[in-house]
Amino acid sequence: MTTTPIRRTQNATTRPGLGGSRLKPQAFSDAMRVNKQFARTRRDTRRGVNRITSTENPERHWKPKRSGGDDPAAHLTIEQIEELGRELDALRQGVIDSRGARDAAYIRRVIATQRALDLGGRLVLMVGSRTKAGFVLGTGALTVAKILENMEIGHNILHGQWDWMRDPKIHSSTWEWDHASPAEAWKHSHNDLHHTYTNVIGRDNDLGFGIARVDPDQPWKPWMVWQPVLNAINAVTFEYSIALYDLELGRYQGKPLKAWKPAVPGLVAVGKKVAKQMGKDYVVTPALSGPNWKSTLLATWTANLARNLWSNGVILCGHFPDGVQTFSRASTVGETRGEWYLRQMLGSANISGSPLMHIMTGNLSHQIEHHCFPDLPSNRYAEVAPHMRDIFDRYGFDYVTGPLPVQLASAWGKIFRYALPNGQWETVRRQPVRSVLAGARWAVKQALPGNR
Repeated sequence: MTTTPIRRTQNATTRPGLGGSRLKPQAFSDAMRVNKQFARTRRDTRRGVNRITSTENPERHWKPKRSGGDDPAAHLTIEQIEELGRELDALRQGVIDSRGARDAAYIRRVIATQRALDLGGRLVLMVGSRTKAGFVLGTGALTVAKILENMEIGHNILHGQWDWMRDPKIHSSTWEWDHASPAEAWKHSHNDLHHTYTNVIGRDNDLGFGIARVDPDQPWKPWMVWQPVLNAINAVTFEYSIALYDLELGRYQGKPLKAWKPAVPGLVAVGKKVAKQMGKDYVVTPALSGPNWKSTLLATWTANLARNLWSNGVILCGHFPDGVQTFSRASTVGETRGEWYLRQMLGSANISGSPLMHIMTGNLSHQIEHHCFPDLPSNRYAEVAPHMRDIFDRYGFDYVTGPLPVQLASAWGKIFRYALPNGQWETVRRQPVRSVLAGARWAVKQALPGNR
């Protein structure tokens, strides 16, 4: 391999899972009825896997954003970038070839633990939520259960990470998670779109979730001065915000009512799912608590709130901290496999921490590894990470990582900074009182009917 510059970093035989019934072949993908190549493409797309292959005569397809800037891989030739892609392909294949009983036992163990915590927490709340110890124990168990289900279990199963087990109960085509967003809608917005167009301005809707400007090349609009408040609300209501976000309702904004017809099935599906979730947490569980129903209702609300805040924080840390790159739409035209890998590497950030913290984040603390290999079992990311660090170093890129508080503060810093037009945040820092007063006058003026 051609040698590459080195830069210091900032702080792989498929075997079936054991037990359980097996899916019939046609259950893996409807596209299997067409042909093997199309089936592989469609299946990989649903999992968020790169479908782009290298060209015989590759050329660099990176294009600058509106603000300009240099190619972050300018120090590499296209041949070196394609060699990087081949290294990552080999790393991924190594994990695929070694999947087996140990991995299957891991996910079944996590699912069993989560269900025990969920049931145990609800039982404790039903019988003792009016006592301080019962409230804390029951709420804590239910909170951990909800985080495990959404992060380490649901998210990763829906990526197809465990489809190789051929267990119909742990499969991306059958799993419905404990979340307001229906699984099918989430797989489209997350696997099909976000993982394909990671951090591409104008293509990746996860770049701010439609309620935040987190990059100077995203256009500024007056309502964005409120984005710190909007994002705080989004964090509190994250489960429901994601459910609405997955519907891509922005496509219908400003259009006549009849143009919203395609959105109706999605809205109905979300409505049914939300009703089911609320019925379970806020009607059935409190009702079974008898005289303890008020404290149980508060406990389930608290567990959902904690889950929302945690999952929102983890997502922000993986996508928005300083050091994470964004890309122009033109850069994806003709993009090779090596370039796709490179965009995933540079458009993600990790969270450092203990093994327990990694599990509680759904191993999205290994966001770089996840974006490069979204269909690998999550329990294998920790062993992949040192190899990824080595590749970053050898090819001269920064491996962006840090403790959760540091990454979260960095992400929120962007939310505040880009709430204002480019360059205005520095003015606020130099003249805070004057800037706030001027901003208040501007906000009042904007609120007047004649100035909208």
